[in-house]
Amino acid sequence: MTQHTVKAYGDELDQLTAEVARMGGLAEAQVADAIESVARRDVALGRSVVERDARLDSMHREIEKKAIRLIALRQPVASDLRRTLAAMKLAVDLERTGDLGKNIAKRGLILAESEPMQPLTRSIERMGKLVSMRLRDVLDAYAAGELDRAVAVWSTDDEVDEHYNSLFRELLTYMMGDPRTIGACTHLLFMAKNLERIGDHATNIAETIHYEITGEEFLGERPRWNPDDAEASPEPPTTA
Repeated sequence: MTQHTVKAYGDELDQLTAEVARMGGLAEAQVADAIESVARRDVALGRSVVERDARLDSMHREIEKKAIRLIALRQPVASDLRRTLAAMKLAVDLERTGDLGKNIAKRGLILAESEPMQPLTRSIERMGKLVSMRLRDVLDAYAAGELDRAVAVWSTDDEVDEHYNSLFRELLTYMMGDPRTIGACTHLLFMAKNLERIGDHATNIAETIHYEITGEEFLGERPRWNPDDAEASPEPPTTA
């Protein structure tokens, strides 16, 4: 009976982790498809992204319920407790990531009705690919339990900030040069901000993975982009 109970407990933990990984895959697809819908002016794909967001919301609720039930009935401690709490925290970050992807797609639907702005759209696409890569890497790190890979995502947080600041300046230049572009550029600016926030969620996930595996918090502030020191590489975090 004891062996059966232990095995059932382990299975519940594994299932919880697997569901978070599945949710991560859906969130990653949301972001990638949102960017593609903007780059290709694909209305059907953009609408699909908006509609699929409800699935992420549902998964978030289910993961939260299962984690709370596991804590109440199994009373996990040490690494098992960290694993359970990590699942809850990651589900929150992934749900918000999905919301941001949906917002990008919705603005893309509006832009699809206006004249193309190819140079700026390509800039959004480049930033989107960078953010998607970071999200994929950190989710792979979670699935594989690879601490070093999660730390690598954390250490490059400033790359997304650099892209955002560069794109922000580019958009301002367009708006000042031609006031007729203000409406479209405003939508693109919100897209860029949403991507920057997705990058922050990827960093949050990296920090959660670090805590789940080591039981320790990151020390120090996240790497921030410095325009006067663009060539400097951020130092990896240290733990107590």
